[in-house]
This record gives sequence, structure tokens and C-alpha cells, in this order.
Amino acid sequence: MVEKDSERRARENPVPDEKGTYRDRLATVDSSGKRSWIYPKKPSGRFYRARNWVSLFLLIILFSGPFITINGHPILLLNILERKFIILGMVFWPQDFILFGLAMIAVIVSIVLFTAIYGRVFCGWVCPQTIFMETVFRRIEYWIEGDAAQQRKLNQAPWDSSKFFKKFSKHLIFYTIAFIIGNTFLAYIIGKEQLFDIITASPTEHLTGFIAMLLFSSVFYWIFSSFREQVCTLVCPYGRLQGVLLDADSVVVSYDNKRGEPRRNLARGDDFSQRADCIDCHRCVDVCPTGIDIRNGTQLECVNCTACIDACDHVMDKVNRPRGLIRYASYNNIEQGTKFRITPRVFGYTSILLLLVSVVLFLLLTRSDIEATILRTPGVLYQEVGDGKIANLYSAVIINKTFDELPVEFRVVKPSGGEVRLIGGPLSIPSQKVAEATFFIDLPKSEVTRVKTHIEIDVYSGDERLQHVKTTFLGPNPFRERDDDDRHDKRKQHNEHDRKEGKGKSDDKHD
Repeated sequence: MVEKDSERRARENPVPDEKGTYRDRLATVDSSGKRSWIYPKKPSGRFYRARNWVSLFLLIILFSGPFITINGHPILLLNILERKFIILGMVFWPQDFILFGLAMIAVIVSIVLFTAIYGRVFCGWVCPQTIFMETVFRRIEYWIEGDAAQQRKLNQAPWDSSKFFKKFSKHLIFYTIAFIIGNTFLAYIIGKEQLFDIITASPTEHLTGFIAMLLFSSVFYWIFSSFREQVCTLVCPYGRLQGVLLDADSVVVSYDNKRGEPRRNLARGDDFSQRADCIDCHRCVDVCPTGIDIRNGTQLECVNCTACIDACDHVMDKVNRPRGLIRYASYNNIEQGTKFRITPRVFGYTSILLLLVSVVLFLLLTRSDIEATILRTPGVLYQEVGDGKIANLYSAVIINKTFDELPVEFRVVKPSGGEVRLIGGPLSIPSQKVAEATFFIDLPKSEVTRVKTHIEIDVYSGDERLQHVKTTFLGPNPFRERDDDDRHDKRKQHNEHDRKEGKGKSDDKHD
């Protein structure tokens, strides 16, 4: 006789005594320290249907993303190998690290803010791990092997042709889907064109890409066929952060102990006016994908998937009790009946987030299409080129961040009277490439009043100013020139004096 899931869960994870023991170990680990395989029953209900629609929408976006383009360019590309990132048709390079860093901080703060208000709603509704596991792979498992009791019975049964066929079919489909998922994520890294080349060409021509394809597919297959919910309970740091992110006003999936305790089984003729609403049916435990008992309170293993809410609502409907024994609620809402309120911490997070978003938007709007570095060529002194001008030699490195070829010219804006003499003719930078240029800058001597004069250069493409650059201009030392002039005048006077004295002595001899 097959042991019921509720009986097995009660045996392996008994209800804690007054001291409490359920927090001493994870629900996926039994008392001997071995892996306790989770067999959740198939959920159903309003939240489950809503999550399916949300998951379907997000899956369509995920798998169509590599094929959606803006002006012929992917909507999202995170090419770590070439250090090129395209987001919503805009290309970003390592030079935009500050922008990326601030954007990542803004994302982290938004997650912290969202968690402080709504708990782990992201995990249950948006997280790719939950979507793939519960909406895709778990459905296939139910379809091939049946519900929880049938799966457990199949795993305990000896190997025969029926079991082999079911297991082989399930894992073949699992790996096929993992292959599609892995290649989709790979397309976000290297682009769909390179991915098609790897798929259609011989593995020997793209050995690195072929290995990456197999590696991605194998990792996803292992996660969804074996590791499963342990990604959420052991690996993902987000669940562990609940202890510092949640407070008594955070909205999470909660059990209303005011209505449900003391819990006991339903007996014939029970009057609910004389007893608590929880009939201890274990339905909330049986459908939980991480194997916890939500009645024990908020736990790091809970991913807010709402399966227990649907299961409990179904039972409440059967016993003619109001829904919401398990519901989205805060601790204060259950214990004190207070409604949601904005706490000082939430207000602080919101202020920081708005500030970061404002800075990121400002940097995006003022972001230049190029990245220009202009430096005076080292080891080369100034030159006097006539017409009362002094010249310096400069080297420039310009990165074109756009998808278009850009003609570029340099203009001296400060001090006045500066001219640029480009070596090699007009400069044009190909799309997403780096170009180097060498040029002279001529300044009037009257503008060079010190050894190092600060100058400002604008980089133009047509009539559009792309970047403003500051650098230095090397000139003669005015004090040294003044000393040289004084010495020259003194030497001239001395020579004139000697010449006169020599002439006087010569006249005396004649006399």
C-alpha cells in the first residue's frame, strides 16, 4: 500500500513541539540528512490560473526576445565575450560602466523595496526558475507520470517496460526543452546569427560554441530534472535576505492563526462557531513545491507561489467557511488587523530609488555617441611654426558607440584663435569601431602665457557636438624667455661698451 503524501510529510517533518524543531532543517532534507524528494500535488484555483497566464506572457517574451529587433538590431544582447551590450536598441560598451553600475544598484534597491512591501512575490510570479519548474517541467511530469501519489508509486515500483518508457519519455522531453532554453539564453549572449551558425555548421568549425551549447543545455536539464526546488532553498541568496528585508508590515503568503488555531480534524457535526477554521487536512502542505508547512509561519523556503492559498480556499469552500485562512497579508494585518501602511524604511528605499533612477535617466539622456580621448603626444616638444604661432602634436582615440559611421572633426574652442591640422585627411569612424587620429594644434603666442596652457576641444560630427574634451598645451617658459632677453640685452650693452673702449684706446695711440 502506497503511503499518502500527507502521512509521509507528517512522519518526515513532524509538527514542532513548543521548543520548535521545524527551523532546524530544510523540508527537502529528512532526519538522517538525506535528500527528501518532494512530490507536490497538482495545484488548481484562481491564483494558479492567473500565474499560468503571467508565465505564458513572460515565456513568449523570453523566447521571442532574440528575434525582436529595433532598426535591425536585437532588443537585448549581453555579449560578455566582446564586452558589448545592447538594450532596447541602444549599444553600451565598457566605457559606460558607471551607467551600468548605477543601473544595477537601482535594480537592487527596487528589489529591496519591492520585497519590503510585497515579500517574495517576484519568486512566485516572475522568477524564471519558478516559471520553468512549475509551469513547464512540472506539467510535463504530471502529464506523463500522473499526480503526486502516482509519481511516488512509479518511483517505488521495480523497473519494467512501462516505467522505462515513462522515464525515458519524460527525460527526453526534459532535455529537449532544456536544450531550447539553453540556446535561447545563449542567443542573448552571442546573438541569433552566431547561434544559427553554430547549430547549422559542423561542430568542429565552432567547437567552443558547440561545447557552450551542450554545457548550457546540460546545466538547465540537471536543474529542472534533479536539483529543482533546492535552487530556491540552498543556492539563491534572495530567500536568505528575507530576514533583513521583511518586517511586520511586509505582505507575504500568511496563515491566519487567529482563525485557524487550535487546528484539529473535522468531525461529523462540528460547529464552526465553537472551533477554529483549520481542519488540519494538510492540503496546503501537499501542494507546496518546497515541502514546507505554511502554518509554521514565514520561512525562507516559501516562494509565495500561492499553491497553498488555492488549496486552502478550496477546502474552505467545501466546509462553508470564508476564504482567506491562508492569504496575502502582513504580520500586523493578521495579529492586529491593521491595513498596509508606508513605513519609514519603505519611504527611505523609495527616495533612494527615485534618486538613482533620476541619475540614470540623466546619464542616458546626456550620453555621448562617442568616447574620445585626446592626449598630447609624449616626448614631442612644442614647435614654432611662423606667423607668431606655436604648435603641439596630439593623438586621439575615438570609440564609435553607434550603429552608424560617423565623420568626425576637432575644433579648438578655448583659447581663441586655435587651429587644428589633421594628419592624413578627413576622419571617419566605422560603426562600433575604434579609430585613432594624429593632428597638430596651432595657438597664437599671445595665448600661450605659461608652460602648460589648458585648452578645450569639441568633437563634432557635422553640426552636432558629440563631446567636450579638456587637455593641455605645451609652450615656452615666459620667465625663461624674459631672462634670456635680459641676458641678451646685457651682453649687447657689454659688447657695445667694449667696442667703445677699444675705439678710444686706438685713438689715444694715434695721438
